[in-house]
Amino acid sequence: MLSVSVTTPRGAETIVECTIDSCTIGKSDENLIILQGWSIAKRHAAIHRRADGVHVENLDPKGATEVEGRPVSLYGPLKPGERIHICGYQLQVLDLEAASPPPPAPVYAAPVDAAPAAAEPVATAPVEAAVAVATASESEVAVPVDVARQQVWIGLLKRTHTELIKQMDLRRIDVASQSEDELRRNTGVMLEEIVRHDKTIPADFDRALLVKQVQDEVVGLGPLEDLLADDAVTEIMVNRFDEIFIERRGRLMKSGITFTSDQAVISAIERIVTPLGRRIDESSPMVDARLKDGSRVNAVIPPLALKGANITIRKFAKSKLHGEDLIKFGSMTATMLAFLRTIVEQKSNIIISGGTGSGKTTLLNVLSNYIPDDERIVTVEDAAELKLSQPNLVGLESRPANAEGKGAVPIRDLVKNCLRMRPDRIVVGECRGGEALDMLTAMNTGHDGSLTTAHANTPRDCLARVEVMVMMAGLDLPIRAIREQISSAVRFIVQQNRFSCGSRKVTHVTEITGMEGDMIQLQDIFLYKQEGFGADGKVKGRHIATGAVPDFYQDLAARGLDVDLSIFQGSEGRR
Repeated sequence: MLSVSVTTPRGAETIVECTIDSCTIGKSDENLIILQGWSIAKRHAAIHRRADGVHVENLDPKGATEVEGRPVSLYGPLKPGERIHICGYQLQVLDLEAASPPPPAPVYAAPVDAAPAAAEPVATAPVEAAVAVATASESEVAVPVDVARQQVWIGLLKRTHTELIKQMDLRRIDVASQSEDELRRNTGVMLEEIVRHDKTIPADFDRALLVKQVQDEVVGLGPLEDLLADDAVTEIMVNRFDEIFIERRGRLMKSGITFTSDQAVISAIERIVTPLGRRIDESSPMVDARLKDGSRVNAVIPPLALKGANITIRKFAKSKLHGEDLIKFGSMTATMLAFLRTIVEQKSNIIISGGTGSGKTTLLNVLSNYIPDDERIVTVEDAAELKLSQPNLVGLESRPANAEGKGAVPIRDLVKNCLRMRPDRIVVGECRGGEALDMLTAMNTGHDGSLTTAHANTPRDCLARVEVMVMMAGLDLPIRAIREQISSAVRFIVQQNRFSCGSRKVTHVTEITGMEGDMIQLQDIFLYKQEGFGADGKVKGRHIATGAVPDFYQDLAARGLDVDLSIFQGSEGRR
């Protein structure tokens, strides 16, 4: 086994573990240690552990491999502290002691029907730092997996992938002209043929799984495909290629699934963003995007991401959620839902407030679908996530700058433009900057019933947040003028919180009743009263009506509409 510290020319350091006593270095994906640079060969150098110590070998006659500044062709044994220099990279072997027995095999999560571990070492198989294994779930147990067996599997994946590319080149298959379904079907047939004729695959290896994983890597999102298909997983967080965390039923846990390399993560990111007309590279190393099902994606690559390319995916439910689903989940009561439906139908301007991951967009989706079908709706989003079913609907999505730094269209410009599109309602996915001023202006100029979301922990904090966002518009407005705009534009704030157990609940339905002096006055209509946690770790509590009758309902009653005022008479809600 070898443990090698790799320091890039920029100073970033990573540790690479080699599970056998030999590893190669170069720019090709076949190497365990992959270095980038035009002067680095595909197989540039190698490190070997022998009986007398660790040796360095230069594999490229045109390339330079140095030890402490001295060019070498074969050097060893390395002394403690000696560094290997390759085109600006510095490598140091951390465990220079003589060869020792291999450590116990690590424990991975694998299906109960997984094949037993093989004991024979295979030193000739291509090696990677990590291996994709099945996701742990209730039907799986932890079983030991031989490291050498993992290396054989990774070698098969890479070799099969390479052979597929060769076959597609030989047959001159036009990938660009094929739909994703056609490409998946055709690659599946070719992979089955390749695997069927490969006599080197051990008999106890699952050939169908081999075909699936290579196909996912080529056409889909690699090992993330299984996590995306798991309905119990609500969030996927790739910190680096071999470190993936998931949120399953509100609980954060580490997944047993990994990518094969950092480049595989970047390839998955490019596969997500390219169809959307977005890009990610060193000049634009951050991107927001979405999957076909509407799931939200954020990705960051080096040099901004220090540990390697990372992805965060917030999954949306495959089936569209309705208000009744929120009642079933305990997010609100039937009385609260009926009230929220009424204020949406009767054109109240609403801000949905909450922290990150609290379910603001989900609630916005539910409430927006209560807008009557005979009204024209314009939605404005940073990354399109809303799923509305009304017939007269126009969706707008912001656009980042192109490679020349031009062509960006921010949300604020879209909000201004949608005022010229004759909307009855404007729905903004999230206000996070100067567009808040334009949204308030729209609410105050005949676009009643508009909805948006904002990041805040309480309704009062939401007002302060909106004030700050209005100031970000760049106009020197006095604070009283801003507050008067808010109090006249916004009628209700719906606060959604996420508790430590993962439960998401509507904790406040609050009405803005006007100004008193320089302060905006708030009146809570419904509240969530927390009563500790149950034996299962879930939060306990109940929704209650405060007894206050909203001024909005009194206005509806004065207009002769049939409204039920009894729902506000100090109801104890339901547990």
